[in-house]
Amino acid sequence: MGINLEATTILGYKKDGVAVIGGDGQVTFGNAVLKGNAKKVRTLYNGKILAGFAGSTADAFILFDMFENHLQNRKGDLLKAVIDFAKEWRQDKYLRRLEAMMIVLNTKHIFILSGSGDVVEPEDGKLAAIGSGGNFAISAARALDRHANLDPESLVKESLQIAGELCIYTNTNITLLKLEDK
Repeated sequence: MGINLEATTILGYKKDGVAVIGGDGQVTFGNAVLKGNAKKVRTLYNGKILAGFAGSTADAFILFDMFENHLQNRKGDLLKAVIDFAKEWRQDKYLRRLEAMMIVLNTKHIFILSGSGDVVEPEDGKLAAIGSGGNFAISAARALDRHANLDPESLVKESLQIAGELCIYTNTNITLLKLEDK
């Protein structure tokens, strides 16, 4: 068994020209915590795209590099890069075996990229979560979005905090990244 980040939580949120992504820091190996301060979110394309991953660490880094190449080829057009990326992922026998998922977003779009090469744009167009604590985080985020007047960073942080309190594979060592329209 290898190091696996399926037991992670990543939450992306975009609203009113602001995009935020956050992730917990727990890395598990089987049923043990291997590391508590991993960084599972990053910026891509010169800081204009946010991304986070759940799944195998090595697989996720392959996918980040591959996706960033598509962003470069499409001059930062997230929608076109996502489509190209999904096509390549589905057509390559090796890539179809990778065990990772990603959330990618900017202030205009948000997508979940699955391990089978699927591209999912959330129904509400503003919230997406992956990983074992994803359902906890998105439930909290939806409630806070509807009933609290929080800025996007606070909403993501509080939602991940709640997920970390409920999911045994998620901790509360949270990393946040933010983009804003200028």
